[in-house]
Amino acid sequence: MSSTAGSLDRDDLTPEGQVALEHLLFRLADDEFVHAERLTEWQIFAPTLESDLSLANIAQDEFGHARLWYDLLQELGYTEAECVWERPPEEWTHSVLVERPFDEGDWADTVVRSYLYDVAERVRLEALVDTSYAPLADRVGKALDEESYHREHAQNWLKRLTANPDSKERVQGALDDLFGPAITLFAPGEYEDAIVEAGFRTATVEEMRTEWIDTVSTFLTSLDLIVPNTPSPAMHVPNADTLADLDAHGRDGSHTDAWFDLYEDFTATYRELDPDTPARLRSEVSK
Repeated sequence: MSSTAGSLDRDDLTPEGQVALEHLLFRLADDEFVHAERLTEWQIFAPTLESDLSLANIAQDEFGHARLWYDLLQELGYTEAECVWERPPEEWTHSVLVERPFDEGDWADTVVRSYLYDVAERVRLEALVDTSYAPLADRVGKALDEESYHREHAQNWLKRLTANPDSKERVQGALDDLFGPAITLFAPGEYEDAIVEAGFRTATVEEMRTEWIDTVSTFLTSLDLIVPNTPSPAMHVPNADTLADLDAHGRDGSHTDAWFDLYEDFTATYRELDPDTPARLRSEVSK
């Protein structure tokens, strides 16, 4: 099923096409939701008031983006409880990058993680601009606009931190630690061929990963940082050891123990109150 940009609506989906679309949407939504959950842990602990407010705004944006994608899943027949509050933790498909706890008090960890994630989001969203699924196309622009601010915030902090030898060393340590998990943002799934064939996304995982590696490597090396396990220009694939050394990928449902603890935390109120109509992530989101 190949289609032109924005030509499909829900009624046009084949059963196989809907499964592939759901797979794509859950990955997008889960990444945003879990990333936002982690960012909220820095509230009142960021090094400056400005950064505290910026992180609060970024987390709110990411929850809003998760809302965009979960809303599309609800249009396909899911309920919000099935998407978030009652979905078993092993069924979530977010990258292990976003579920990792922050190193306590390590602002470099937060900045590096945010940068790697925000560049990946830009690459992934740009591959959706000409999506064949009209309801998805209607929402991509809003998310892209907001992600540019997130990326700028992270880049500015990276420039600031790498200007000082001590903080630069912490940035390099965070980069060494996070680069492997960040690659899992582009780990392929079983429906990748169907997603591209249907035109839901206009780039393959390999193409997006190549662009991401080129972008982050160029910027980080300009700051005199060493990007670990950078592939050769001819290959444009991550060093196999980068992924092989990871205990979990996230995309395939394998997660770290930290994820299950986080899941218990953010679903605790829902389980305790058992509301008939749980609070939505955000009550209204402009489309």
